Amino acid sequence: MEITEDLQISAFSQLLGCQPLRVENGEARVRLEMGEHLRNRHSKLHGGALFSLMDMSMGLACSSAHGFDRQSVTLECKINYLRSIDSGEVLCTARVLHAGRRTLVVEAEVTQGDKLIAKGQGTFAQL
Repeated sequence: MEITEDLQISAFSQLLGCQPLRVENGEARVRLEMGEHLRNRHSKLHGGALFSLMDMSMGLACSSAHGFDRQSVTLECKINYLRSIDSGEVLCTARVLHAGRRTLVVEAEVTQGDKLIAKGQGTFAQL
């Protein structure tokens, strides 16, 4: 799917600086550039920013699986943080593992270059 401004679906994702790169066939790739506004007290990328990137990416993957005319909401989400980020950009790749009539199970990975930064899984409800 062509990436358009409509995929910047919320003021919050714009505030973070999330940039969808590809959204199609139950998959989404979203980029986030480290900015001063995303740092925690230790000058690292805040875990909440990583979590939000992952949640948004998984939501876009859901939308591309069941259609952008339907909504989905996060029922639960789990994340493992593996490395911290000092600078640069990270890339989140989310993929729908199961698309049922009412729920979807999605996995996501955040990478920087060839390094795995975080891994997560979520369950989403279709509305």
